[in-house]
Amino acid sequence: MVTSKVTVHFPCPVELVWQTVTDLAHTAWRSDLARVEVLDETHFVEHTKSGYATNFTVTAWEPLCRWAFTMENGNMSGAWEGIFEAAEGGARLTCTETVTGKHWWMRPFVPGYLKRQQTLYLDDLRKKLLK
Repeated sequence: MVTSKVTVHFPCPVELVWQTVTDLAHTAWRSDLARVEVLDETHFVEHTKSGYATNFTVTAWEPLCRWAFTMENGNMSGAWEGIFEAAEGGARLTCTETVTGKHWWMRPFVPGYLKRQQTLYLDDLRKKLLK
């Protein structure tokens, strides 16, 4: 299991960060996704542009404060938590992600994969919020 925690400041209201991150109907800002399929209030599936699907189950929904979920696909399982806070000059988002590779041979690659995914997600989010 690998855990990565990143805190980012955005020069916009916490309400905008929350709305952008949690709005599964509007995910075009995500450069890695083709679409998100919402199954019900607590389950959704992300489909990458290469056609890979990851299943998510929401475990916490505290508007403007905390969103958390578990995730699973054929290669990994894990959890993500976002803590949203108003901060001087904008908002602060702390993302904590824990991932476990399902195959022994994948485990050495998980830290690099996790870092790349978090960097891409936060770069995409920054571009969307600073438009």
